Amino acid sequence: MTGDKKKKTIKTIKIDVDKCNGCRACEVICSAFHAVPKYSSNNPARSRIRVIRDALRDVYVPVYAGDYAVAECAGRDKYVIDGKEYDECAFCRASCPSRDEFKEPDSGLPLKCDMCEGEDEPLCVKWCLVDALTYIEREVDDDGVEVKREEVEIGLESLINRHGIDKVADMIAQLAKTSKR
Repeated sequence: MTGDKKKKTIKTIKIDVDKCNGCRACEVICSAFHAVPKYSSNNPARSRIRVIRDALRDVYVPVYAGDYAVAECAGRDKYVIDGKEYDECAFCRASCPSRDEFKEPDSGLPLKCDMCEGEDEPLCVKWCLVDALTYIEREVDDDGVEVKREEVEIGLESLINRHGIDKVADMIAQLAKTSKR
């Protein structure tokens, strides 16, 4: 047996509250994707992402559904954003007995974000026109420790972002020919 640790991929959505304009396109596409049959209806109550809003202060916070919690939280912290007080539940990702968010409206069953399984990235991320939502995949080992990226991988990604993949691939091909001589 080798000492290699197994790696797993953690998928998450990074939320930039400063960019969100409250358009709710994420809610619309999520509810349509999860309709049965797919795209047959649109009911934002079935969406796995919700936009918490304070329209008067122009503050919008997208929150996507997490795991089901069988009991209510012990803590009830309060958050103040731009002078308005919010209950901790407003930003919670869990479906629990004390609140109706992230529950199927007809059956009451809990909803959980599945990252639009079968798609290359969650549709809420694709449909976010202001890039407030970003899809992130990272690798962790069995112990939950993040696997560090190699310097070469980081460098190549930076070059591709700056010059384009075709130009970088051409340069690598030229260098490969040169080094074989």
